[in-house]
Amino acid sequence: MTILLDGSNLTVERIVRIARDNEQVNLHPEALERIKKCRAMLEKKIQAKEIVYGVNTGIGEFSEMVLDDNQIKDFQKYLIYNHAAGIGDPAPIEFVRAAMAGRINVHAHGNSGCRPEITNTLIEMLNKGVTPFVCQKGSVGACGDLAPMSQIALLLLGEGEAYYKGELLEGKDAMDKAGIPVPDLLARDGLATINGSNLLTAMSALLLYDTNNWLKQTEIAAAMSLDALKANMKPYTPKLHEVRGFPGAVRCAKAIQKLIAGGDLKEGRVKSRVQDAYSMRSTPQVIGAAHDAVAWARSQVEIELNGVGDNPVFFPDENLQISGANFQGSPVALPMDMIGAAITMVSVLSERRMNRLNNPALSVGLPAFLTKGGGMFSGMMLSQYTADTQIVEQRILSMPACIQSIPAAADQEDFVSMGMNTAIKNFQILDNAYGILGIEFMAAAQALDFREYVFGKGVTKAKDVIRKYVEFLDIDRPLYPDHTRMKELVKSCEILEEVEKTIGSLE
Repeated sequence: MTILLDGSNLTVERIVRIARDNEQVNLHPEALERIKKCRAMLEKKIQAKEIVYGVNTGIGEFSEMVLDDNQIKDFQKYLIYNHAAGIGDPAPIEFVRAAMAGRINVHAHGNSGCRPEITNTLIEMLNKGVTPFVCQKGSVGACGDLAPMSQIALLLLGEGEAYYKGELLEGKDAMDKAGIPVPDLLARDGLATINGSNLLTAMSALLLYDTNNWLKQTEIAAAMSLDALKANMKPYTPKLHEVRGFPGAVRCAKAIQKLIAGGDLKEGRVKSRVQDAYSMRSTPQVIGAAHDAVAWARSQVEIELNGVGDNPVFFPDENLQISGANFQGSPVALPMDMIGAAITMVSVLSERRMNRLNNPALSVGLPAFLTKGGGMFSGMMLSQYTADTQIVEQRILSMPACIQSIPAAADQEDFVSMGMNTAIKNFQILDNAYGILGIEFMAAAQALDFREYVFGKGVTKAKDVIRKYVEFLDIDRPLYPDHTRMKELVKSCEILEEVEKTIGSLE
């Protein structure tokens, strides 16, 4: 089903559908009229020789330099050349597609001043599968994601490189093969294509979608570990969390109650301690805090997806232009730095439960390191090492990027968000989180195989899925294939999908 972009209706889920599922997009007719109206206003200003930043002036420290009529068109080309200054490996295609969708949605407001041909060309590129080659590194997250967005803009000049039908081609070849005319860049068109934090926001939207799925899986793993450790489940009574008031904690407690339902632990047929350690009884408070952080970050990201991130911003009804800093990435970078820390925090909690499963002094009767042959065999002793090294990497990466500004452009751009660093490192943090959680899943399944009571329906289904990929560790074997397989299983969300089919949504 085609997604109609009107400047106000982009959600995290729609970004996922466009970026990953190749959903078709179109421009709302009213949005097209707004774009035309804004462009007409700008054309009049150009003809009247009004000074307009980035149209007939230079940019940054050169903003006081006025261009003559012969320079205006060529300036847009050289602007894109100069700013296509990234480095290194390409951003994944899904990131670039999501950024293009976000930029189209900015244009849909009719405040950017570009020609409709520019917006329509971006739409055609999305719909026909032409994805520019974009170096992921190079943006400081202010003045927009200028370096990566400029590599997108090169295609509008018939230059750069692009992926088309699985091949990396010269930009003009890709456009020709897809049957997309090259619009060229006239006054304002180049800057209107690049002057927003669209790539870091797009990456953040995709990460939030994945983080929500990962958090639901952390609740499944927690329920498995709690079942195996004969946890006291009273701390998971929703009423306890409702009286405090944090919605994330209430959500988490309800999810875990649902996961253990139908088992002996839930029904009180398994003897439990009066009070468990924090890693067992404070899961709703910890995972819940992450849920609440995701909710706030999502609200900020969706505001940005549907806002006017540009400079200058034109207001055709008032015949007005305002130059400011609506490209600044800080409103997204700050909450997304918090998301990286939240993922790390929940990963630490996961590792602490895995530690209790391994440690015979804490595991309520489970064999040391979850092996029947302690001494000859070491069981899952080394699995904890693997989890721990990933947590340390997460901790290093959890330093906020939004406080790391380095002034640029002769101090004209003397505070920048560094939000692209946030977006890049968050995917590294989440990648480690998949591995850490996979190890807890593996340990919990191993522990449950030593227990002889009935587990919750959700717990049982999760264990059954795990056993399709990783066998019970009867005698020692190299564990790196199991660890890697479990990481990929978490990333695939198969456990989550099968569990939700069995017991319903965990949200």
